[in-house]
Amino acid sequence: MSLFSGTISTLESAMNYSSMKQKVISQNIANVDTPNYKAKDVSFRSSLQMAVNAQFEGRRTDSRHFNFQGYAGSGAPVKIRNAAYNHNGNGVDLDKEMADLATNQIYYNALTERINGKFNTIQTVIKGGK
Repeated sequence: MSLFSGTISTLESAMNYSSMKQKVISQNIANVDTPNYKAKDVSFRSSLQMAVNAQFEGRRTDSRHFNFQGYAGSGAPVKIRNAAYNHNGNGVDLDKEMADLATNQIYYNALTERINGKFNTIQTVIKGGK
C-alpha cells in the first residue's frame, strides 16, 4: 500500500510539465524578433500519456500481448507551430505567448498550493493533530 496513493508524484509530474511549458514560452518570447524562428509548444496530451505509461507495468502472459514499457525520457514533447506572424518569417505571436504565460503561472500557483496542502496534512498527522 502506498503511503501517499500517488497524489504527490502526480502533482510533481504536473509541476514538471508546467516548468517545461514555462521554458518553452520564455524561449518563444526571447526569440520574438529572430528571423524565421518558429514558435514551440508543449503538448499536454503527450505529456499526460507519458506520465500514465510510466506509472504502469505490465506482465506478458502471451508473446502476442503488447509489451508495456514506461517512457524513459525526461522532457515533455515539444511541437513546432508552423505559422508566420511577422514579415521576416517569425512564428511567434507575442499576445498569445503572454496569455499562455499568465495561464501557466496560474496553473503552477494552483499546483504549489495543492502540494503545500498535502504536506501540511502530512505534517499535521505526524504531529498528532496539534
